[in-house]
Order: sequence, then C-alpha cells, then structure tokens
Amino acid sequence: MAIAKRKSGGGAPPSAPTGRRDYIAIANGYIADVVSGKIPACKWVIAACERQKRDLARQGDKAWPYRFDEEKASRICRFVENMPHTKGKWAIKKAGDPRSNRLRLEPWQVFRLTTIFGWVKKETGTRRFRRAYNFVPRKNGKSAEVAAVGLYMLAADGEYGAEVYCGATNEVQAWEVFRPAKLTVERETAFSEKFGLLANAANINRLADMSRFEPIIGKPGDGASPSFAIVDEYHEHQTNDLYDTMETGMGAREQPMMWVVTTAGDNIAGPCYDMDSHARKVLEGLIEDEELFAIIYTIDDGDDWKSEMALIKANPNYGVSVSAEFLRSKQAEAVKRTSKQGVFKTKHLNLWVQSRQAWMNMDAWLKSGDCPDIEEYSGQPCRLAFDLASRTDIAARAQLFTTLEDDGKTHFWLYTKLYMPSESELFDKVPALRHWADEGHIELTDGNEIDLTKIETDAIGEPCGGQREGGLVTEFEVTEAVFDPWQATQMRQNFQREASSVQVIEFRALTQNFSPAMKELEAAVLSGRFHHDNNPVMNWMMSNVTVKPDANDNVFPRKEKHENKIDGPVAAMMAIARAMTGDPDGTVPDDYDLPVWG
Repeated sequence: MAIAKRKSGGGAPPSAPTGRRDYIAIANGYIADVVSGKIPACKWVIAACERQKRDLARQGDKAWPYRFDEEKASRICRFVENMPHTKGKWAIKKAGDPRSNRLRLEPWQVFRLTTIFGWVKKETGTRRFRRAYNFVPRKNGKSAEVAAVGLYMLAADGEYGAEVYCGATNEVQAWEVFRPAKLTVERETAFSEKFGLLANAANINRLADMSRFEPIIGKPGDGASPSFAIVDEYHEHQTNDLYDTMETGMGAREQPMMWVVTTAGDNIAGPCYDMDSHARKVLEGLIEDEELFAIIYTIDDGDDWKSEMALIKANPNYGVSVSAEFLRSKQAEAVKRTSKQGVFKTKHLNLWVQSRQAWMNMDAWLKSGDCPDIEEYSGQPCRLAFDLASRTDIAARAQLFTTLEDDGKTHFWLYTKLYMPSESELFDKVPALRHWADEGHIELTDGNEIDLTKIETDAIGEPCGGQREGGLVTEFEVTEAVFDPWQATQMRQNFQREASSVQVIEFRALTQNFSPAMKELEAAVLSGRFHHDNNPVMNWMMSNVTVKPDANDNVFPRKEKHENKIDGPVAAMMAIARAMTGDPDGTVPDDYDLPVWG
C-alpha cells in the first residue's frame, strides 16, 4: 500500500492573527487526529494525547492543582520557530524569504511543547512538569528542537542566573545539541544582542546575571545548580550518575526541568530502560506521576516491523526531516540481513533489543510474566534446579511446575530465586542490580561470596534435632533437584541425606543437554505455554542470552560479556530439560546425559 508523504501540517486557522500560528489549535488538532486514528500512532502516543484531554477537562475541578496557560504554551513555540536551522538544506535562506531557514514545528512537536510548558500550578503559577521523557527515533529533528528549547530556558524563561546543561556520555554526543545552540548565538546577532548572549569556545553565557549553557560529558562534579538539564541519548548511559547529579542540584530552583531525549537501546539493566518502564506505567494509568511528561514513539505489539505503516507510527517526522526513502532503504536492508535488524529496530522503530544477537523474543517473554502467587501451588509437585557456578556474583534457583491445561497442552510455570553477595563487585558494573535488590528481587547474603548454606536452607529447611524443618521440600512436593556439578557437591550430599524423597540429578553443561531445553523453552514462550513470575532480574538475564547454532542447529546459552549474567535462564533450562526427559517414575532415558545420584 502506498502511503503519502506526511505533510507539514499545523497552519494557522483563519481566525489567527496574520503571521502568527495558533499553536493551541494545532496541538488540539493533533490530539484529535491521533485519538481518532487519522494519524497512525502507537498506543503510547494515543495514551499521551488522551492524558492531555483528561487533564484539560479537569481544570474546572477546584481540587485539581493545575491549570493550562495558553500564553505560556504558545510562547515557547513562538520562540522555537524564531530559531534558525544550522545545517543541511533547511539552513539555506531563500532569496526574498527571510524566514525560509527558520524552524517550523510539526503538529506533534507543538503538542509536546504546549503540553510541557503550558501546565502550571494554580497556587504558584510555576510549571507543573519537572521531567520530560521524549522517546523518539533518530533523524526526527530532536537535536535542532532541543537546542532551541535550551536557548529558551537560558534566555527567555525568566530564571535569574540560569544554568543549562547538555549532558551525554561522550563529547561528540554532547555537542550534537550544544553546537546548533552555539551557532545560533554566533550567527543571529539580533537575538544575541537582545538577550545579551555571548558564545565562547565551550559555553554560552550572559554576563548580566552569569547565566550559562554548556555541554557536560560523563559524570559531572557536584556544585552545579541546573535550571534546565538535557540528558541526550539516555540509553547510552550505563549509570545514573549524570542524571542524579543534575536532579539533586536543582533544589534551589523554582521550576527546574530534566529533559530526557533518547532512542531505544540494548541495555535493559540501564537507567534509561528503568525510566522508560516507569513512563509506560504512567501512560497506562498504573501509577501516578503528575510531574512527568512522557511520550513514546514506537510501534505496537503485533505490528509488522517490515511494513511502511510501522515506519510512519514510529517516526513522527516521516517524510519531513527523516526521508521516507531513507527509512525504507534501511528497513529493506534489515529484512535481508539479520545482522542489521537490531540496529534498525532500536534506532528507527524505537524497540528495545537487549542483545544485538539476542536469542529470546523479549516481547513474547515479557508477555509471559503472568504466574499466579506461588502459594496457589502449595503441596503441588515441582522440580528445583540450581545454577551455583559463581560464588562472587549471582546464583540462581528455578522452581518449575508443569500442568496439563484445557488446551490439551503442557504448560510450564516458573518461579525464580536469585542470590547475590552484598559486597559483590557486580553492583558497580550493573547498577540496576542494587535497585532490584532494594526492591526484594534479589536475596543478598553477607560478605563477598554467596552463602550456599542460605540457598540450601531455603530449599530443604533449617537443621533441627537431626532433621530439617521448613523449606520448599515441606511446602511443596519437590520431586527432583537438578544441579550443575560446579560448587554443588556439599549441597547435593545434604539433599541426598536430609531430603531423601527428592531425586538428585546432575546436569552437565553440554550442548546435547541444553539444546532441546532451549528449543522447548522458546517454543513454549512463543505459543503461550510458558509462564514466569516476572522477576525483572530474570527478565534482564533472559535478554542477555545469545546463541550461535552449530552445523546441526544445536544451541547453547552464551553471553556477550561477563557482566551480562544468565544464571536464571540456565537454571530454568536445566529444570525444563528434566521435565522433558524424566518419566513419571523418575527414570532417565539411556540416551540422555543426565546422571542420577543416589
């Protein structure tokens, strides 16, 4: 189906003053067109538009603490549209048309800017939104727009001694936003003189009140007092050092703002993915965060990523700043070459792809996180599998139930327990682990090595008078315990001696053992037969699993780097392998390499 080039809409209606666009009408028109389906959009953009509609309707409620100031909403748009393009064909001024090189906001941009800057607190008149999460694919005009917004916050926001920072992980990225702002100040003398701005080698300042706009690379030092902080390409930040330093430095400001602008990335343990998850919950109405504006341009589950409609949904400037021909070319290349799909999906469709060679379909995996509370399986038969290979970072226990459902198929129900020493160096490499531990998704043990006694006690109970009390073997009918032989000798012996009803099985890390289980796990996830407890650490680990099929299409779980842990998935695969091969009487087929101890 041929789809026409998206037009640069939003022209002023007849009632608007000559030479001035009616930005409120443009924004409301965009909202109406998105909600009605006239403009193709994903559910997150629709949710952002519907949120604005609901909020506008609430202004009359005396208990609602915010009001929409149309003048403030329009003022930012007027300012931005007075800024010039600084590169490419748009920067060339046409003869006889002094505004031909000015920025022209598209309706989706007008909607965002009017919403972010239009809402104020009724009591104080200061801005409602203190954080803006702009999740937009590459080449959709982000740098030019945010540079103009940065200049507005420096020169026209009314903040005395304004401090505007553009933060990134490297100098090249930081200057992507700062450079157009600097060029504007250098070239637009009337603008610079009006606001008293001076462009220096590495900053823009205003001597009258010592306001400044400058780039920041990596981890900034304390002491800054940002009024506006831009965090560019947030997905590339491995830690939240820059964001946290900027945010904590805003305490003395009356109406500061954090402005995050990013595409998707490949690290779901990073701070950007955490913010993205929070933003989606806000848009879904699952949690309330009245000071966060969020908009997410991507495609919906079930959309054909190979279609042109996917390009239009994800790229709001399709056919404007981003060439339709360019995107179709990149899409065609990704269809032909699997190695190009990860980059195409993250940069041009805004889909999170944790590993460029990821094995699991993570969209399907995340949908499978629907296990009931484990108490519902009290007294039911299950298998335990332990991956104890590492003593200094993470150990994993998988608890697997199997049921025959109404669809006539066997379903797997997986509950994962993860253990980690409290002094592990892995916390420095993967900061999200500390957050997950604080939320209770990881069990911490004292010291710098995992306490295997704790893992054992959780499984077979506390020693008491020569017997064991409590533990999983008491609460559930644990039929089998599967171990990687590494680090498992003592625990295996204790299971044999003190949990004699449990069959103890060794699982050797061989391709012939893993490959059938991995294929069954993947098939079960894709067909809806697999269910898990949605532990975010396990989700991260599953996204770390990569494979390199051999000549016979056998697979083995691997990871791209040491800190990309996969202990949880390995334990799950061990349990699934046993569920696939073990007969009801507990015997193991002769041709399968799973020795039974005892």
